[in-house]
Amino acid sequence: MGYGNIKRVQTTGASQQTSQQDKLGYSGVRASHAMAEEDAGRMEKYRCKINSVGRRYDIDPALIAAIISRESRAGNALTNGWGDYSPVRGQYNAWGLMQVDVNPERGGHTAEGAWDSEEHLCQATGILVYFIKVIRNKFPGWSTEEQLKGGIAAYNMGDRSVEDKDVDKITTGRDYSNDVVARAQWYKNNKNY
Repeated sequence: MGYGNIKRVQTTGASQQTSQQDKLGYSGVRASHAMAEEDAGRMEKYRCKINSVGRRYDIDPALIAAIISRESRAGNALTNGWGDYSPVRGQYNAWGLMQVDVNPERGGHTAEGAWDSEEHLCQATGILVYFIKVIRNKFPGWSTEEQLKGGIAAYNMGDRSVEDKDVDKITTGRDYSNDVVARAQWYKNNKNY
């Protein structure tokens, strides 16, 4: 794929905080793989859309599946397509399988399409590609795989959050790109995405 080989990206996997979603007694790559596997059955209904969007944006479909797994647990963590509820604001911050941020104080995107539609996946993947390109320009000396990992972290917290190769130091769970990469590697190796 045009943005790097997901199988070559180095990863430490999920943090203990993230692995607690599934009450796992361990963290790391093994935990990311377990969570990806837990979501695999639900992910199947989106396979055709994921593959189509991956081809359109020249992004590995396994990476799209991994973000869907991390962000919405393949739709299982959503309420009518919405997620990331803010009790302070009294509303949801993100939309769809890939959780496009609609909060005006963050991403400020306008949700496109139904929460599980190809239109939504195109919008979210377009945002991901944008951030990968920003990180490429910001860190031209990084390898393609390091730029890809930085772009994944930026998808979570914005490009200003990526200051050096420790790209997860302020991402959600302090493991966002590492967890997503490990899940993507599992989907690539075990489900042929």
